Amino acid sequence: MTTAPPVPPPAAGVRATARIHAVADGRGGTALPLLAGEGPLALRRTRGREAEAGVVLVGAMSAPLGGDHLTVRATAGPGARLALASAAATLALPGRAGEPARYDVELDLEDGAAVRWLPEPLVSVRGSDLRVRTRVRLAPTARLLLREEQVLGRHGEQPGLLRSRLTVTRGGRPLLDQELACGPGAPGGWDGPAGLARHRAVGQLLVVDPAFAQDPPPAAVLGECAAATPLAGPAVLVTALAGDALRLREVLDAACRAYHR
Repeated sequence: MTTAPPVPPPAAGVRATARIHAVADGRGGTALPLLAGEGPLALRRTRGREAEAGVVLVGAMSAPLGGDHLTVRATAGPGARLALASAAATLALPGRAGEPARYDVELDLEDGAAVRWLPEPLVSVRGSDLRVRTRVRLAPTARLLLREEQVLGRHGEQPGLLRSRLTVTRGGRPLLDQELACGPGAPGGWDGPAGLARHRAVGQLLVVDPAFAQDPPPAAVLGECAAATPLAGPAVLVTALAGDALRLREVLDAACRAYHR
């Protein structure tokens, strides 16, 4: 008698990818020949500024839970302009078995493209374990505005473990590669004076603009817990700490007005 091969157990967690492709439509605007979401990653087109195409990520279910692997993948063709946002904050929630969740963002910008990636904050809920990875690949004449905001715990709550990495290349060369780990299980000192200094909201704003090659922004202190750092390329990175998400957004919005043209 032949014995049937064992059936492998189903993969834990949700696997879902949102795919966006923007192209210049030849009439001064931007078209979206590909706009496809899966599972908790639902996409809605919105009206953008001038020649922009706008897309909002709408959470269709609670995610990411432990064991989930979510990916947002967007490409902008030559001359395309794309504005990406989310409708609400993302909550990193614990799973049943304590396994980590993954959230990947991949952005590819070709020559002359311009992308704004401005999601709402990511909240690290107590007991969660989330690994965030953002990868950006830029052509030499592309422009980027990217904001990241991370809130450690809900009101009065301790955070989960959050590990986040941002890597950016321009013309195939590294522009930025940085990593943040905070919460229970992170390397010691993450909440000390040399780390977050007990602040519960941390964020950054990255502006990449070829115009900075001729007129680079200077390094600057933008308040008690925020600073602007020019990068070795036509870019500036603003990093900020705050006691809550509202104050963090105020600081990053002011930086956006100062550096984004």
